[in-house]
Amino acid sequence: MTLPVVSVPAVSVIMAAYNGAAVIGETIATLIAQRFTDFEVVIVDDCSTDSTPQMLRSISDPRFRVIESSINQGPVHARNQAVALARGRYIAALDQDDLCHPDRLAAQVAYLDAHPATVLVATATRQLRNGAIRASALPPVTSPALVEWMLCICNPIVWSSVMLRSNVAQSLTPFTRPDRLYAEDFDLYHRLAAKGRIAQIDTELLDYRSHGGGASQRFTMTMEASATQVLADRHRPQFGDAAEARAALLVQHVMGHKPVPDRATLTALGDTIMTLQAAFLEQLRPDEADIRLIRWETARLWARIGRAALRSGSIGLADALAVRPDHLGLGYASLDGLILSGMVGGVRRVRRRGAQRPASQRPSAVL
Repeated sequence: MTLPVVSVPAVSVIMAAYNGAAVIGETIATLIAQRFTDFEVVIVDDCSTDSTPQMLRSISDPRFRVIESSINQGPVHARNQAVALARGRYIAALDQDDLCHPDRLAAQVAYLDAHPATVLVATATRQLRNGAIRASALPPVTSPALVEWMLCICNPIVWSSVMLRSNVAQSLTPFTRPDRLYAEDFDLYHRLAAKGRIAQIDTELLDYRSHGGGASQRFTMTMEASATQVLADRHRPQFGDAAEARAALLVQHVMGHKPVPDRATLTALGDTIMTLQAAFLEQLRPDEADIRLIRWETARLWARIGRAALRSGSIGLADALAVRPDHLGLGYASLDGLILSGMVGGVRRVRRRGAQRPASQRPSAVL
């Protein structure tokens, strides 16, 4: 008896689903609309309690494979299960609420086919929030060297935009680590960087949903702790026992966008960034074009850090001007812009001092 030949798809799209009935239908429609058609979709439903299972069972497209978990295991385990079942030579990540543009899969397959040393390629993205599309704050022009540098200090990659080689993904045990919860994708990128190049296509090929106000304090604390551990492990050769403290600075003030509380913290953060940049350039030895791009984007990031601190009132303009690491100058921010931020911060400092004074010493309101 001759067994039928089962074709192996070029791409396996993997998705963890949980109580996504309100959004998953739109996400699935963007996959069906892909111009590149040689793919399968492996969806692990993580014991949803809404109508998600019924919606997934109703999909008539034979390229969709739905696995219903008997227990709720969490998104990390669900994605790992999907990866283990993937048959394609490439694996594309996608969350249940994000939207692919029609050329997404085609562009990424073409890139990986043409760049055998690349293990992961992401794409530029747009943010979808409250029904409105917003441009991403991530660098608009990249190179593999820039993406790999940014990984040293923040997370420049949107998970749902990722495509990677399945042989590399399936060689990792586990694929994503549960003990890096809420930063498991960030951890994965660092582990993959040791196996090949990390790149990005600078065309916007994905819209990711941003749910404002949805993150709990517990979520934020867990994410910060996990991301801090990822960066501490990465930067221990540069900082030794101080690696965790240096990593915490990056997580809070670069990734988390929290204003630095004082000049000493700004100084330590600048020293951290420049120490890591020097080590990165020494190890990778990129060409001059990449060096210019790396320094330009680092300077833009430094400008945002300085403006945030000035506007919060935690530092003054003299601090921002004095704490200027090599190659960053003013962060390519105009002096006028820094002065304006400093003025806003000055007003906030005055208000805070007034609020801290006893009520009897506060000026009376004039009606």
